[in-house]
Amino acid sequence: MKKLSLIYNPNSGSKNFKYELDGCLELFSKAGYEVNIFRTCRFGDIEQHIINIKDDNYDAVCVSGGDGTINVVVSSMLRHDMGHIPVGLFPSGTANDFASFMNIPSDSAECCKIIIDGHTMPVDVGMANDKYFINVCAGGLFSNVSMDIDKHFKDAFGKLGYYIKGIEQLNGFKPIPMRITAEGGIIEDNINLFLVLNSSGTGGIGRLVPNASVNDGKFDFLGLRNDLIKDTPKLLLSFIKGEYLDDESVIYFRADRIKIENLDPDNRFSVTDCDGEMGPEMPVEIKNIHNAVRVFVK
Repeated sequence: MKKLSLIYNPNSGSKNFKYELDGCLELFSKAGYEVNIFRTCRFGDIEQHIINIKDDNYDAVCVSGGDGTINVVVSSMLRHDMGHIPVGLFPSGTANDFASFMNIPSDSAECCKIIIDGHTMPVDVGMANDKYFINVCAGGLFSNVSMDIDKHFKDAFGKLGYYIKGIEQLNGFKPIPMRITAEGGIIEDNINLFLVLNSSGTGGIGRLVPNASVNDGKFDFLGLRNDLIKDTPKLLLSFIKGEYLDDESVIYFRADRIKIENLDPDNRFSVTDCDGEMGPEMPVEIKNIHNAVRVFVK
């Protein structure tokens, strides 16, 4: 009998996954899986669970939650030499950017069938200093929205809550003077926001980089240096038309290693965000770990 660990975050998104557990257990049992269910309750307990099961020869580790929960599970697995065990996704968070890019449905029964079918693909993982990310490392304006947003506010407004909170940050924001170093050279400029993307989008906005790949060994870097008040309408129009990567206010390139430095140490937006969780403060050195994990896909 095959062994599967199912980790779920009861506070993710609509909090409905707990009502779907029995149906998942039925499908997995019929497919010959012995299932170990773990309900995360507090900070650090997922990593302890991973440590507890690392020597038990599991065939799959599955996670129900948003990008942040997936990050914690994958990070813990990599830190404890479990990157060879394939990961199954149940996207149940407020924003499920990575799972959406991987074309994983929100229906739990369909997710079970994908895992049971057993088809996997290798996926790159990023490392920002000593912190892993599977979807995005971000900095500047909006990057700490997911860390600042009140839980009850997010419950009430869902994904819209991120955008409302982001608008609040516009008051008093000043562009950050940054030095960005990659294989193509060095860029020094005033940056409002940067994204180092593994998939094509973040914050519920897909196709920011239409040709993104999660297993090509490179990240897509996006930086915005526009005048937020004057240039944003023009930039939005370019985005709608699919031409914004060529806009003069956008910095775009692809690389497997990127160093980002904040040249104004007093700027309060110097902390980065990794998959919705707090990342390291700048300076941050980002590298691509090619094909670090395997994920169940259609």
